[in-house]
Amino acid sequence: MSQKPTNPDDTKEQEAWIQRIRNAGIVATAAEPIQRYGSAIKEHLVFYSGVDREAGTTLKRSLKSIEESKVHPDHRYANIKQQAGFSAEVKEVARENAERIIKGDKSRVVRTDDIGRVNDPLYDHVEIDSTGNIIPNSGAQMKFVGKNPKETVDKLVSHQYEKYRETNTPIEVPSDAYDEIKRNIQEEITECEKQVSALRQQGKYDLAEKYQKKIGQYKKSGNLLRKSHVSNQEAVEARLHLGLSTAQDIAGIGHRAGMEQVGREAVIGGGLALISNLMEVVQGDKTPEEAACAIVKETGKGALVSYTTAFAGSTIKSFMQNAESKVLQGLAKKTNLPGMIVTATLEIGKTLTKYCKGEIDGLTCLEELGEKGSGITASAVFSVLGQIALPVPVIGGLLGGMLGYALNSAFYGQLVSALKSANLAKQERIRIEAECKKTIRMIQEYRVDMEARIDAYLSDHIQTFQTAFDGIKTALQLGDIDGFITGANSITEKLGGNVQFRTFTEFDAFMQSSETFIL
Repeated sequence: MSQKPTNPDDTKEQEAWIQRIRNAGIVATAAEPIQRYGSAIKEHLVFYSGVDREAGTTLKRSLKSIEESKVHPDHRYANIKQQAGFSAEVKEVARENAERIIKGDKSRVVRTDDIGRVNDPLYDHVEIDSTGNIIPNSGAQMKFVGKNPKETVDKLVSHQYEKYRETNTPIEVPSDAYDEIKRNIQEEITECEKQVSALRQQGKYDLAEKYQKKIGQYKKSGNLLRKSHVSNQEAVEARLHLGLSTAQDIAGIGHRAGMEQVGREAVIGGGLALISNLMEVVQGDKTPEEAACAIVKETGKGALVSYTTAFAGSTIKSFMQNAESKVLQGLAKKTNLPGMIVTATLEIGKTLTKYCKGEIDGLTCLEELGEKGSGITASAVFSVLGQIALPVPVIGGLLGGMLGYALNSAFYGQLVSALKSANLAKQERIRIEAECKKTIRMIQEYRVDMEARIDAYLSDHIQTFQTAFDGIKTALQLGDIDGFITGANSITEKLGGNVQFRTFTEFDAFMQSSETFIL
Protein backbone atom coordinates (compact mmCIF):
# COMPACT_ATOMS: atom_id res chain seq x y z
CA MET A 1 0.00 0.00 0.00
CA SER A 2 1.40 3.39 -1.00
CA GLN A 3 2.07 6.05 1.57
CA LYS A 4 1.10 9.71 1.54
CA PRO A 5 3.98 12.15 1.04
CA THR A 6 5.58 13.05 4.36
CA ASN A 7 7.08 16.33 3.18
CA PRO A 8 4.41 19.07 2.89
CA ASP A 9 6.61 21.06 0.51
CA ASP A 10 6.81 18.09 -1.87
CA THR A 11 3.03 17.73 -1.73
CA LYS A 12 2.48 21.43 -2.47
CA GLU A 13 4.96 21.33 -5.33
CA GLN A 14 3.25 18.28 -6.80
CA GLU A 15 -0.18 19.88 -6.49
CA ALA A 16 1.10 23.09 -8.08
CA TRP A 17 2.61 21.09 -10.95
CA ILE A 18 -0.67 19.21 -11.48
CA GLN A 19 -2.60 22.49 -11.44
CA ARG A 20 -0.31 23.99 -14.07
CA ILE A 21 -0.78 20.91 -16.24
CA ARG A 22 -4.56 21.25 -15.86
CA ASN A 23 -4.37 24.97 -16.66
CA ALA A 24 -2.42 24.15 -19.83
CA GLY A 25 -5.16 21.68 -20.74
CA ILE A 26 -7.81 24.31 -20.08
CA VAL A 27 -6.02 26.75 -22.39
CA ALA A 28 -5.91 24.09 -25.10
CA THR A 29 -9.60 23.21 -24.82
CA ALA A 30 -10.58 26.89 -24.56
CA ALA A 31 -8.88 27.80 -27.84
CA GLU A 32 -11.89 27.02 -30.02
CA PRO A 33 -14.56 28.86 -27.95
CA ILE A 34 -12.20 31.81 -27.46
CA GLN A 35 -11.88 32.07 -31.24
CA ARG A 36 -15.66 31.96 -31.80
CA TYR A 37 -16.79 34.16 -28.96
CA GLY A 38 -13.86 36.55 -29.42
CA SER A 39 -14.83 37.10 -33.06
CA ALA A 40 -18.43 37.58 -31.94
CA ILE A 41 -17.42 40.29 -29.45
CA LYS A 42 -15.37 41.94 -32.18
CA GLU A 43 -18.62 42.62 -34.07
CA HIS A 44 -19.78 44.86 -31.22
CA LEU A 45 -16.44 46.72 -31.22
CA VAL A 46 -16.73 47.28 -34.98
CA PHE A 47 -20.28 48.61 -34.86
CA TYR A 48 -19.43 50.73 -31.81
CA SER A 49 -16.59 52.55 -33.57
CA GLY A 50 -17.65 52.04 -37.18
CA VAL A 51 -14.20 50.77 -38.17
CA ASP A 52 -13.34 47.17 -39.02
CA ARG A 53 -9.54 47.27 -38.99
CA GLU A 54 -9.23 43.60 -39.81
CA ALA A 55 -11.29 43.98 -43.02
CA GLY A 56 -10.04 47.51 -43.68
CA THR A 57 -13.56 48.96 -43.99
CA THR A 58 -15.44 51.88 -42.46
CA LEU A 59 -19.18 51.77 -41.86
CA LYS A 60 -21.52 54.49 -43.10
CA ARG A 61 -23.00 54.85 -39.63
CA SER A 62 -21.79 53.63 -36.22
CA LEU A 63 -23.28 53.64 -32.74
CA LYS A 64 -20.69 56.25 -31.78
CA SER A 65 -21.62 58.59 -34.63
CA ILE A 66 -25.32 58.23 -33.77
CA GLU A 67 -24.60 59.05 -30.14
CA GLU A 68 -22.88 62.25 -31.27
CA SER A 69 -25.94 63.38 -33.26
CA LYS A 70 -27.41 66.73 -32.26
CA VAL A 71 -30.66 66.99 -30.33
CA HIS A 72 -32.88 70.06 -30.57
CA PRO A 73 -34.06 71.09 -27.08
CA ASP A 74 -37.61 71.69 -28.34
CA HIS A 75 -37.83 68.30 -30.03
CA ARG A 76 -35.80 66.12 -27.70
CA TYR A 77 -38.24 63.19 -27.55
CA ALA A 78 -38.69 63.01 -31.33
CA ASN A 79 -34.95 63.35 -31.97
CA ILE A 80 -33.98 60.70 -29.43
CA LYS A 81 -36.72 58.38 -30.72
CA GLN A 82 -35.48 58.67 -34.30
CA GLN A 83 -31.81 58.31 -33.35
CA ALA A 84 -32.61 55.33 -31.13
CA GLY A 85 -34.19 53.74 -34.20
CA PHE A 86 -30.89 54.17 -36.06
CA SER A 87 -29.03 52.69 -33.08
CA ALA A 88 -31.40 49.72 -33.14
CA GLU A 89 -30.57 49.09 -36.82
CA VAL A 90 -26.84 49.03 -36.11
CA LYS A 91 -27.09 46.99 -32.92
CA GLU A 92 -29.43 44.50 -34.63
CA VAL A 93 -26.77 43.71 -37.24
CA ALA A 94 -24.02 43.47 -34.60
CA ARG A 95 -26.03 41.04 -32.47
CA GLU A 96 -27.20 38.93 -35.40
CA ASN A 97 -23.68 38.57 -36.80
CA ALA A 98 -22.32 37.75 -33.35
CA GLU A 99 -24.84 34.93 -33.03
CA ARG A 100 -23.99 33.57 -36.47
CA ILE A 101 -20.28 33.55 -35.62
CA ILE A 102 -20.95 31.70 -32.36
CA LYS A 103 -23.01 29.09 -34.24
CA GLY A 104 -20.41 28.74 -36.99
CA ASP A 105 -22.67 30.19 -39.71
CA LYS A 106 -20.55 31.76 -42.48
CA SER A 107 -23.29 34.10 -43.76
CA ARG A 108 -23.54 37.66 -42.43
CA VAL A 109 -26.03 40.51 -42.26
CA VAL A 110 -25.04 43.93 -43.62
CA ARG A 111 -26.82 47.26 -43.56
CA THR A 112 -27.75 48.40 -47.05
CA ASP A 113 -26.16 51.79 -46.31
CA ASP A 114 -22.81 50.05 -45.78
CA ILE A 115 -22.84 48.38 -49.22
CA GLY A 116 -23.61 51.54 -51.18
CA ARG A 117 -27.42 51.29 -51.17
CA VAL A 118 -28.03 54.36 -49.03
CA ASN A 119 -31.70 54.97 -48.15
CA ASP A 120 -32.79 51.74 -49.84
CA PRO A 121 -36.59 52.05 -50.34
CA LEU A 122 -37.32 48.56 -48.99
CA TYR A 123 -34.50 47.11 -46.93
CA ASP A 124 -32.50 48.28 -43.94
CA HIS A 125 -30.30 45.20 -44.11
CA VAL A 126 -29.71 42.13 -46.27
CA GLU A 127 -27.83 38.86 -45.89
CA ILE A 128 -24.64 37.97 -47.73
CA ASP A 129 -23.03 34.53 -48.14
CA SER A 130 -19.45 33.58 -47.31
CA THR A 131 -18.24 34.97 -50.64
CA GLY A 132 -19.90 38.36 -50.12
CA ASN A 133 -22.80 37.86 -52.53
CA ILE A 134 -26.25 39.08 -51.49
CA ILE A 135 -28.66 36.23 -50.76
CA PRO A 136 -31.89 36.76 -52.75
CA ASN A 137 -35.04 37.68 -50.78
CA SER A 138 -33.05 38.05 -47.55
CA GLY A 139 -33.75 41.75 -46.94
CA ALA A 140 -35.75 43.16 -44.04
CA GLN A 141 -36.98 46.52 -42.78
CA MET A 142 -36.79 47.68 -39.14
CA LYS A 143 -39.53 49.82 -37.65
CA PHE A 144 -39.20 51.21 -34.14
CA VAL A 145 -42.20 53.54 -34.54
CA GLY A 146 -45.18 54.60 -32.45
CA LYS A 147 -45.42 55.55 -28.79
CA ASN A 148 -47.14 52.24 -28.00
CA PRO A 149 -48.06 48.94 -29.76
CA LYS A 150 -51.43 50.32 -30.87
CA GLU A 151 -49.78 53.22 -32.71
CA THR A 152 -47.28 50.81 -34.25
CA VAL A 153 -50.10 48.65 -35.63
CA ASP A 154 -51.86 51.71 -37.09
CA LYS A 155 -48.69 52.63 -38.96
CA LEU A 156 -48.07 49.06 -40.17
CA VAL A 157 -51.45 48.93 -41.94
CA SER A 158 -51.29 52.51 -43.23
CA HIS A 159 -50.96 53.46 -46.88
CA GLN A 160 -47.38 54.59 -46.19
CA TYR A 161 -46.36 50.97 -45.50
CA GLU A 162 -48.22 49.47 -48.45
CA LYS A 163 -44.98 49.01 -50.42
CA TYR A 164 -43.72 46.54 -47.81
CA ARG A 165 -46.91 44.51 -47.99
CA GLU A 166 -46.86 44.46 -51.78
CA THR A 167 -43.23 43.25 -51.88
CA ASN A 168 -43.54 40.84 -48.95
CA THR A 169 -40.79 42.68 -47.09
CA PRO A 170 -40.32 41.37 -43.52
CA ILE A 171 -40.66 44.07 -40.87
CA GLU A 172 -38.70 43.75 -37.63
CA VAL A 173 -40.17 45.42 -34.54
CA PRO A 174 -38.83 45.87 -30.98
CA SER A 175 -38.47 42.57 -29.14
CA ASP A 176 -40.31 43.87 -26.07
CA ALA A 177 -43.29 45.04 -28.16
CA TYR A 178 -43.54 42.11 -30.58
CA ASP A 179 -46.06 40.02 -28.63
CA GLU A 180 -48.25 43.02 -27.84
CA ILE A 181 -48.21 44.14 -31.48
CA LYS A 182 -49.24 40.64 -32.60
CA ARG A 183 -52.05 40.65 -30.03
CA ASN A 184 -53.25 44.08 -31.20
CA ILE A 185 -53.29 42.91 -34.81
CA GLN A 186 -55.39 39.89 -33.88
CA GLU A 187 -57.80 42.07 -31.90
CA GLU A 188 -58.20 44.39 -34.89
CA ILE A 189 -58.84 41.41 -37.18
CA THR A 190 -61.49 40.08 -34.79
CA GLU A 191 -63.17 43.49 -34.58
CA CYS A 192 -63.14 43.91 -38.36
CA GLU A 193 -64.64 40.43 -38.82
CA LYS A 194 -67.50 41.45 -36.51
CA GLN A 195 -68.03 44.60 -38.57
CA VAL A 196 -68.05 42.64 -41.83
CA SER A 197 -70.64 40.21 -40.48
CA ALA A 198 -72.87 43.01 -39.17
CA LEU A 199 -72.63 45.12 -42.35
CA ARG A 200 -73.43 42.18 -44.59
CA GLN A 201 -76.51 41.45 -42.51
CA GLN A 202 -77.51 45.08 -43.05
CA GLY A 203 -76.94 44.77 -46.78
CA LYS A 204 -74.05 47.27 -46.74
CA TYR A 205 -71.79 45.16 -48.91
CA ASP A 206 -69.55 48.00 -50.17
CA LEU A 207 -68.71 49.07 -46.63
CA ALA A 208 -68.28 45.44 -45.62
CA GLU A 209 -65.78 45.02 -48.46
CA LYS A 210 -63.68 47.90 -47.09
CA TYR A 211 -63.46 46.15 -43.72
CA GLN A 212 -62.65 42.90 -45.48
CA LYS A 213 -59.76 44.67 -47.21
CA LYS A 214 -58.56 45.93 -43.83
CA ILE A 215 -58.57 42.36 -42.55
CA GLY A 216 -56.25 41.43 -45.41
CA GLN A 217 -53.93 44.31 -44.52
CA TYR A 218 -53.79 43.28 -40.88
CA LYS A 219 -53.17 39.63 -41.73
CA LYS A 220 -50.46 40.48 -44.24
CA SER A 221 -48.75 42.84 -41.79
CA GLY A 222 -48.91 40.20 -39.07
CA ASN A 223 -47.40 37.55 -41.33
CA LEU A 224 -44.50 39.88 -42.25
CA LEU A 225 -43.76 40.71 -38.62
CA ARG A 226 -40.44 39.59 -37.08
CA LYS A 227 -39.01 40.01 -33.60
CA SER A 228 -35.85 42.09 -33.52
CA HIS A 229 -32.85 41.26 -31.33
CA VAL A 230 -33.21 44.74 -29.80
CA SER A 231 -35.88 46.11 -27.47
CA ASN A 232 -37.16 49.69 -27.29
CA GLN A 233 -35.34 50.19 -24.02
CA GLU A 234 -32.07 48.81 -25.41
CA ALA A 235 -32.32 51.06 -28.46
CA VAL A 236 -32.71 54.16 -26.27
CA GLU A 237 -29.91 52.96 -23.98
CA ALA A 238 -27.62 52.51 -26.98
CA ARG A 239 -28.32 56.12 -27.90
CA LEU A 240 -28.06 57.68 -24.43
CA HIS A 241 -25.62 55.35 -22.64
CA LEU A 242 -23.58 53.76 -25.41
CA GLY A 243 -20.59 52.75 -23.28
CA LEU A 244 -22.74 50.83 -20.83
CA SER A 245 -24.82 49.29 -23.62
CA THR A 246 -21.77 47.98 -25.47
CA ALA A 247 -20.13 46.75 -22.27
CA GLN A 248 -23.27 44.75 -21.46
CA ASP A 249 -23.21 43.09 -24.89
CA ILE A 250 -19.52 42.24 -24.51
CA ALA A 251 -19.99 40.91 -20.98
CA GLY A 252 -22.98 38.84 -22.09
CA ILE A 253 -21.00 37.09 -24.82
CA GLY A 254 -17.99 36.67 -22.54
CA HIS A 255 -20.24 35.06 -19.93
CA ARG A 256 -21.57 32.60 -22.49
CA ALA A 257 -18.00 31.73 -23.49
CA GLY A 258 -17.13 31.14 -19.85
CA MET A 259 -20.16 28.96 -19.22
CA GLU A 260 -19.51 26.86 -22.34
CA GLN A 261 -15.92 26.29 -21.22
CA VAL A 262 -17.08 25.41 -17.69
CA GLY A 263 -19.21 22.68 -19.26
CA ARG A 264 -16.19 21.30 -21.08
CA GLU A 265 -14.07 21.44 -17.93
CA ALA A 266 -16.78 19.62 -15.96
CA VAL A 267 -16.54 16.72 -18.40
CA ILE A 268 -12.76 16.65 -18.90
CA GLY A 269 -11.36 18.04 -15.65
CA GLY A 270 -14.08 16.52 -13.49
CA GLY A 271 -13.48 13.14 -15.10
CA LEU A 272 -9.73 13.35 -14.47
CA ALA A 273 -10.33 14.39 -10.85
CA LEU A 274 -12.72 11.48 -10.40
CA ILE A 275 -10.27 8.92 -11.83
CA SER A 276 -7.21 10.20 -9.91
CA ASN A 277 -9.05 10.37 -6.59
CA LEU A 278 -10.64 6.95 -7.04
CA MET A 279 -7.15 5.55 -7.64
CA GLU A 280 -5.99 7.11 -4.38
CA VAL A 281 -8.95 5.55 -2.57
CA VAL A 282 -8.08 2.13 -4.02
CA GLN A 283 -4.43 2.60 -3.02
CA GLY A 284 -5.45 3.61 0.50
CA ASP A 285 -4.07 7.16 0.25
CA LYS A 286 -7.54 8.72 0.77
CA THR A 287 -10.81 7.81 2.35
CA PRO A 288 -13.96 7.98 0.18
CA GLU A 289 -15.01 11.12 2.05
CA GLU A 290 -11.64 12.81 1.42
CA ALA A 291 -11.79 11.83 -2.24
CA ALA A 292 -15.31 13.25 -2.63
CA CYS A 293 -14.24 16.56 -1.10
CA ALA A 294 -11.12 16.63 -3.30
CA ILE A 295 -13.16 15.98 -6.45
CA VAL A 296 -15.52 18.86 -5.65
CA LYS A 297 -12.62 21.17 -4.79
CA GLU A 298 -10.56 20.32 -7.88
CA THR A 299 -13.56 20.54 -10.19
CA GLY A 300 -14.49 23.90 -8.68
CA LYS A 301 -10.98 25.27 -9.16
CA GLY A 302 -10.95 24.03 -12.73
CA ALA A 303 -14.35 25.58 -13.39
CA LEU A 304 -13.18 28.97 -12.10
CA VAL A 305 -10.03 28.93 -14.21
CA SER A 306 -12.01 27.71 -17.22
CA TYR A 307 -14.62 30.46 -16.88
CA THR A 308 -11.99 33.17 -16.41
CA THR A 309 -9.87 31.89 -19.30
CA ALA A 310 -12.77 31.80 -21.76
CA PHE A 311 -14.43 35.03 -20.55
CA ALA A 312 -11.27 37.16 -20.45
CA GLY A 313 -9.62 35.35 -23.36
CA SER A 314 -12.50 35.99 -25.75
CA THR A 315 -12.60 39.65 -24.72
CA ILE A 316 -8.84 40.09 -25.18
CA LYS A 317 -9.08 38.28 -28.51
CA SER A 318 -11.75 40.68 -29.78
CA PHE A 319 -9.62 43.76 -29.06
CA MET A 320 -6.54 42.16 -30.62
CA GLN A 321 -8.52 41.12 -33.70
CA ASN A 322 -9.68 44.69 -34.30
CA ALA A 323 -6.36 46.31 -33.38
CA GLU A 324 -4.48 48.52 -35.81
CA SER A 325 -1.44 46.21 -35.66
CA LYS A 326 -1.57 43.42 -38.24
CA VAL A 327 0.73 41.40 -35.98
CA LEU A 328 -1.81 41.47 -33.15
CA GLN A 329 -4.59 40.62 -35.59
CA GLY A 330 -2.62 37.60 -36.79
CA LEU A 331 -1.85 36.44 -33.26
CA ALA A 332 -5.52 36.75 -32.35
CA LYS A 333 -6.68 34.61 -35.29
CA LYS A 334 -3.88 32.08 -35.64
CA THR A 335 -2.80 31.43 -32.05
CA ASN A 336 -4.34 30.95 -28.62
CA LEU A 337 -2.34 33.86 -27.23
CA PRO A 338 -5.40 35.45 -25.55
CA GLY A 339 -6.01 32.32 -23.47
CA MET A 340 -2.30 32.01 -22.68
CA ILE A 341 -2.25 35.61 -21.45
CA VAL A 342 -5.09 34.93 -19.04
CA THR A 343 -3.64 31.77 -17.49
CA ALA A 344 -0.16 33.29 -17.34
CA THR A 345 -1.62 36.30 -15.55
CA LEU A 346 -3.42 34.05 -13.06
CA GLU A 347 -0.25 32.10 -12.30
CA ILE A 348 1.96 35.18 -12.08
CA GLY A 349 -0.60 36.85 -9.81
CA LYS A 350 -0.28 33.94 -7.37
CA THR A 351 3.50 34.29 -7.24
CA LEU A 352 3.39 38.07 -6.72
CA THR A 353 0.83 37.61 -3.94
CA LYS A 354 3.13 35.15 -2.15
CA TYR A 355 6.05 37.57 -2.53
CA CYS A 356 4.01 40.47 -1.14
CA LYS A 357 2.99 38.35 1.85
CA GLY A 358 6.62 37.47 2.55
CA GLU A 359 6.11 33.76 1.86
CA ILE A 360 8.95 33.69 -0.70
CA ASP A 361 12.05 35.84 -1.26
CA GLY A 362 12.93 37.87 -4.34
CA LEU A 363 14.98 35.12 -5.99
CA THR A 364 12.26 32.50 -5.54
CA CYS A 365 9.75 35.00 -6.91
CA LEU A 366 11.95 35.45 -9.97
CA GLU A 367 12.36 31.72 -10.50
CA GLU A 368 8.62 31.04 -10.24
CA LEU A 369 7.81 33.90 -12.60
CA GLY A 370 10.27 32.47 -15.11
CA GLU A 371 8.77 29.00 -14.79
CA LYS A 372 5.02 29.67 -14.72
CA GLY A 373 2.64 30.39 -17.53
CA SER A 374 2.51 28.19 -20.58
CA GLY A 375 6.22 27.55 -20.91
CA ILE A 376 9.00 29.73 -22.25
CA THR A 377 7.00 30.84 -25.30
CA ALA A 378 4.12 32.15 -23.22
CA SER A 379 6.55 33.86 -20.84
CA ALA A 380 8.31 35.57 -23.72
CA VAL A 381 5.08 36.80 -25.31
CA PHE A 382 3.72 37.94 -21.96
CA SER A 383 6.92 39.87 -21.27
CA VAL A 384 6.66 41.73 -24.56
CA LEU A 385 2.99 42.55 -24.02
CA GLY A 386 3.74 43.58 -20.44
CA GLN A 387 6.29 46.10 -21.63
CA ILE A 388 3.72 47.54 -24.07
CA ALA A 389 0.99 47.69 -21.45
CA LEU A 390 3.28 49.03 -18.69
CA PRO A 391 5.85 51.33 -20.34
CA VAL A 392 7.66 51.94 -17.05
CA PRO A 393 11.48 51.68 -17.34
CA VAL A 394 12.08 49.63 -14.18
CA ILE A 395 9.28 47.19 -14.92
CA GLY A 396 10.56 46.83 -18.46
CA GLY A 397 13.99 45.98 -17.05
CA LEU A 398 12.51 43.42 -14.69
CA LEU A 399 10.61 41.71 -17.48
CA GLY A 400 13.66 41.78 -19.74
CA GLY A 401 15.78 40.25 -17.00
CA MET A 402 13.23 37.54 -16.36
CA LEU A 403 13.14 36.72 -20.04
CA GLY A 404 16.93 36.58 -20.26
CA TYR A 405 17.11 34.36 -17.20
CA ALA A 406 14.39 32.04 -18.47
CA LEU A 407 15.87 31.73 -21.97
CA ASN A 408 19.37 31.06 -20.65
CA SER A 409 18.03 28.49 -18.19
CA ALA A 410 16.16 26.74 -20.98
CA PHE A 411 19.25 26.83 -23.22
CA TYR A 412 21.38 25.40 -20.41
CA GLY A 413 18.88 22.57 -19.95
CA GLN A 414 19.18 21.69 -23.63
CA LEU A 415 22.98 21.69 -23.40
CA VAL A 416 22.93 19.36 -20.39
CA SER A 417 20.62 16.99 -22.26
CA ALA A 418 23.05 16.97 -25.19
CA LEU A 419 25.95 16.09 -22.91
CA LYS A 420 24.11 12.94 -21.80
CA SER A 421 24.45 11.50 -25.26
CA ALA A 422 27.02 8.65 -25.14
CA ASN A 423 27.85 8.97 -28.84
CA LEU A 424 28.76 12.64 -28.71
CA ALA A 425 32.07 13.39 -30.47
CA LYS A 426 34.96 14.64 -28.31
CA GLN A 427 35.31 18.02 -30.04
CA GLU A 428 31.57 18.58 -29.89
CA ARG A 429 31.58 17.68 -26.17
CA ILE A 430 34.35 20.20 -25.51
CA ARG A 431 32.42 22.90 -27.36
CA ILE A 432 29.21 22.16 -25.46
CA GLU A 433 31.01 22.14 -22.11
CA ALA A 434 32.43 25.57 -22.93
CA GLU A 435 28.96 26.79 -23.85
CA CYS A 436 27.68 25.41 -20.53
CA LYS A 437 30.28 27.36 -18.58
CA LYS A 438 29.43 30.52 -20.47
CA THR A 439 25.70 30.01 -19.95
CA ILE A 440 26.13 29.28 -16.25
CA ARG A 441 28.07 32.53 -15.86
CA MET A 442 25.30 34.47 -17.63
CA ILE A 443 22.61 32.80 -15.48
CA GLN A 444 24.54 33.71 -12.32
CA GLU A 445 24.84 37.32 -13.50
CA TYR A 446 21.11 37.46 -14.21
CA ARG A 447 20.37 35.97 -10.78
CA VAL A 448 22.48 38.55 -8.95
CA ASP A 449 21.18 41.44 -11.03
CA MET A 450 17.55 40.42 -10.84
CA GLU A 451 17.62 39.69 -7.12
CA ALA A 452 19.06 43.16 -6.52
CA ARG A 453 16.44 44.75 -8.78
CA ILE A 454 13.56 42.89 -7.17
CA ASP A 455 14.68 43.51 -3.59
CA ALA A 456 15.37 47.19 -4.25
CA TYR A 457 12.25 47.92 -6.27
CA LEU A 458 9.48 45.59 -5.14
CA SER A 459 10.30 45.80 -1.42
CA ASP A 460 9.24 49.45 -1.55
CA HIS A 461 5.91 48.40 -3.04
CA ILE A 462 4.94 45.48 -0.80
CA GLN A 463 2.64 47.47 1.47
CA THR A 464 0.95 49.23 -1.45
CA PHE A 465 0.42 45.97 -3.32
CA GLN A 466 -0.88 44.15 -0.25
CA THR A 467 -3.31 46.95 0.64
CA ALA A 468 -4.48 47.13 -2.97
CA PHE A 469 -5.01 43.36 -3.20
CA ASP A 470 -6.96 43.34 0.06
CA GLY A 471 -9.10 46.24 -1.17
CA ILE A 472 -9.77 44.58 -4.51
CA LYS A 473 -10.72 41.31 -2.80
CA THR A 474 -13.14 43.11 -0.46
CA ALA A 475 -14.61 45.11 -3.36
CA LEU A 476 -15.25 41.93 -5.36
CA GLN A 477 -17.00 40.34 -2.40
CA LEU A 478 -19.20 43.41 -1.87
CA GLY A 479 -19.77 44.15 -5.56
CA ASP A 480 -18.15 47.58 -4.98
CA ILE A 481 -17.05 48.73 -8.46
CA ASP A 482 -15.56 52.02 -7.22
CA GLY A 483 -13.60 50.14 -4.55
CA PHE A 484 -12.19 47.79 -7.17
CA ILE A 485 -11.15 50.75 -9.35
CA THR A 486 -9.49 52.46 -6.35
CA GLY A 487 -7.44 49.35 -5.56
CA ALA A 488 -6.34 48.90 -9.17
CA ASN A 489 -5.51 52.63 -9.47
CA SER A 490 -3.26 52.53 -6.40
CA ILE A 491 -1.10 49.86 -8.06
CA THR A 492 -1.01 51.78 -11.34
CA GLU A 493 0.04 55.01 -9.59
CA LYS A 494 2.67 53.22 -7.51
CA LEU A 495 4.18 51.90 -10.72
CA GLY A 496 4.34 55.44 -12.10
CA GLY A 497 1.32 55.22 -14.39
CA ASN A 498 -1.55 57.66 -14.83
CA VAL A 499 -5.18 56.71 -14.25
CA GLN A 500 -7.95 57.92 -16.54
CA PHE A 501 -10.87 57.48 -14.15
CA ARG A 502 -11.42 56.92 -10.44
CA THR A 503 -15.10 55.93 -10.28
CA PHE A 504 -17.54 53.96 -12.41
CA THR A 505 -19.40 57.21 -13.10
CA GLU A 506 -16.22 58.72 -14.55
CA PHE A 507 -15.62 55.53 -16.55
CA ASP A 508 -19.17 55.64 -17.97
CA ALA A 509 -18.74 59.31 -18.90
CA PHE A 510 -15.40 58.49 -20.52
CA MET A 511 -16.91 55.67 -22.59
CA GLN A 512 -19.55 58.06 -23.90
CA SER A 513 -17.00 60.75 -24.73
CA SER A 514 -14.83 60.99 -27.81
CA GLU A 515 -11.60 60.70 -25.82
CA THR A 516 -9.08 58.07 -26.84
CA PHE A 517 -8.45 55.19 -24.45
CA ILE A 518 -4.73 55.08 -23.66
CA LEU A 519 -3.55 51.59 -22.88
